[in-house]
Amino acid sequence: MREGLRGLTTRGRSFLAAAVAAAVSAGILGEKDLLRVAVLLAVLPLLAAAYVGRSRYKLACNRSLDPHRVPVGASSRVVLRLQNMSRLPTGTLLLEDRLPYALGSRPRVVLERLGAHQASSVAYTVRADVRGRYEVGPLVVRLTDPFGLCELTRAFPSTDHLTVIPQVAPLPSVRLPGEYAGSGDSRARSVAVHGEDDAATREYRMGDDLRRVHWKSTARTGELMVRREEQPWESRATVVLDTRAYGHRGDGPTASFEWAVSASASVAVHLRQAGYKLRLVTGSGADVDASEAGGDGLLLDQLAEVRLDQRAEVTALVQRVRQRADGGLIIAVLGTLSTAEAELLAGLRANGATCVGFLMDSSTWLTLPEKARAEAEQAHAAAALVLLQSGWRVIGVDHGSRLPAVWPQAGRGSQGFAVRAALAETVAGGMR
Repeated sequence: MREGLRGLTTRGRSFLAAAVAAAVSAGILGEKDLLRVAVLLAVLPLLAAAYVGRSRYKLACNRSLDPHRVPVGASSRVVLRLQNMSRLPTGTLLLEDRLPYALGSRPRVVLERLGAHQASSVAYTVRADVRGRYEVGPLVVRLTDPFGLCELTRAFPSTDHLTVIPQVAPLPSVRLPGEYAGSGDSRARSVAVHGEDDAATREYRMGDDLRRVHWKSTARTGELMVRREEQPWESRATVVLDTRAYGHRGDGPTASFEWAVSASASVAVHLRQAGYKLRLVTGSGADVDASEAGGDGLLLDQLAEVRLDQRAEVTALVQRVRQRADGGLIIAVLGTLSTAEAELLAGLRANGATCVGFLMDSSTWLTLPEKARAEAEQAHAAAALVLLQSGWRVIGVDHGSRLPAVWPQAGRGSQGFAVRAALAETVAGGMR
């Protein structure tokens, strides 16, 4: 009851004030009828406080998100299930789920009444246009009487998280110039000095099928040998995301960095679906192995929270890629580079990897004077030429470029080499 009195609304307190005024007036004027009115005005908020206070701490809440991971611009449905755990019906319930600003305004839902042990569900939708991992909740329940004289607030501590991942664009199938680790059609099968039979056999182990015994090798080595199981073809790829703050331009969802994040997600998912053993490296320090089951979700969760880094440098990014020299294919989504930074990236070819770079001219995300535009284009072409001369395959990206349209240039064929030759010729002409 005491807590209920503390929860009196402005209306309820006004009733009590009016009751006191009416009682004082009744005493001064000697009007018994006015005293009855004073008693009525005082009893109403007291009854409301008792009515609301009796159902406290007897509610259970459950929240579910469907889905809990959505791309930018998509909606998720939040379902709240509220159950009255007591034997007494509740009053009117006002539900308010706390949301971060990026998910919109806080939803407010009214439940008129919950009977004894009765449950009711309400739902609302949220939508985010900015990547990130957002906390949904806690739920705040306001218990009130039908007249609005008393209101008590209860908060459920449980929260859920909604992950807003970057947009993933479907990419056309192209034959990529990647190398293979292990067995593959682009790398010869290793053969031991004694011939192919030795490369295809191993010592017998308890439990091996006797039908796999290789008698010729057994006779030569004097030990029981069995045929090896065929090794699966294994393609390896590393997706590199440049997170240098000074390498990107623009703000909000249309910034060059958002294009880069979406492109990295699209390329990574495409390669995963093509059977690549995938690794994601970012300039902010992330190094994600997305080869196991559920790798897509792990990768997209990482890209959902990646941010520009003021301290990120190309030197650290190159070292991080080299820490695990898996070889294979390297696809890098790069912001604006200087020629010195391009030379550092060119060193990745020393590991025998095939390197493909989506080189963004982030200055096109800005409106620049004609002279500044020409200088930016010349610097962009110079960095591209350094990468081309080191053996990189370079795809230029300007504001308005669509990844599915430029993706075929990453594959084999005359189109990609023609673009490289034309770009090199343009740079050479500009330098003269």
